[in-house]
Amino acid sequence: MNIESLKALPPDEAQEEFLKCCGSVRWAQAMVQLRQYATTVGGLILFGNEMWWLAEREDWLEAFRSHPKIGERKAAAEVSSQSTQWSGQEQAGVQTAEQETLDELARLNREYEEKFGFIFIVCATGKSAGEMLDILRERLGNDIETELPIAAAEQAKITELRLKKLVN
Repeated sequence: MNIESLKALPPDEAQEEFLKCCGSVRWAQAMVQLRQYATTVGGLILFGNEMWWLAEREDWLEAFRSHPKIGERKAAAEVSSQSTQWSGQEQAGVQTAEQETLDELARLNREYEEKFGFIFIVCATGKSAGEMLDILRERLGNDIETELPIAAAEQAKITELRLKKLVN
């Protein structure tokens, strides 16, 4: 799909496309309105980023629920098959990981979720399981006021990558 075909979609179909990139309904609705003003992929990404940082905490948490935990395949929220496929590609670094690393990721994922109330979000593209495990260990030391914006920034990176895939 290109920018022009995205702009030509009916609003409900455009919203479904944007939800593949970011699981926040309010963000996707804003993007449906703004898509008419985007003339380039860069412009679309700029709008997406602006809308993300204007979003509220609950919008961020909703988006986080659209991702599987690192090392898992299924998200807490129902997502499109395209989102599931993209998540699998993004988490390719865990496919070759040792079982010990996968077990530690699972254990620390649970600890993270218990501490913060949402899953560990990291832009996994290009990262090995070991790198993600190191990042997870480090971020577990944060408090919620520090961690939530970090997780949101990781979601913003993921959204940017997915918007590029959407309008390739």
